[in-house]
Amino acid sequence: MTMDDPADMLSSSLLDSLRWDENGLIPVIAQEAQTGRVLMLAWMNPAALQRSAREGVAVYWSRSRQRLWKKGEESGHVQRIRAIRADCDGDALLILVEQQGGIACHTGRESCFFRELAGEDWRLIDSVLKDPENIYGHKP
Repeated sequence: MTMDDPADMLSSSLLDSLRWDENGLIPVIAQEAQTGRVLMLAWMNPAALQRSAREGVAVYWSRSRQRLWKKGEESGHVQRIRAIRADCDGDALLILVEQQGGIACHTGRESCFFRELAGEDWRLIDSVLKDPENIYGHKP
């Protein structure tokens, strides 16, 4: 599905074609549409997918908050959706986004995948673009 033809309502057969886990969730990878950089992993339930498709911005299910969460609702770092794709098994989604503000991670980095395995340790490969305290008013 591309966001050139936003849906008012996804059909139940389309939603039923996906393999939701025992909690009614599906993992979602958000990827920057222009660069191909993987930004984050999040979760959606059917309502989050419906809203994302309808509004053209990423809406996820927050497992910690136990509610729908529009990406950027606090930080302003909204993800504008360009395409929504399902994998071959229908048990994972990929959304191609334009990341507003260039920051997807709550740590103030471009991507949540900023640690790389180097031998037996993690090496930081991305620097903080904006202090989280200046984004959220508190440290994560």
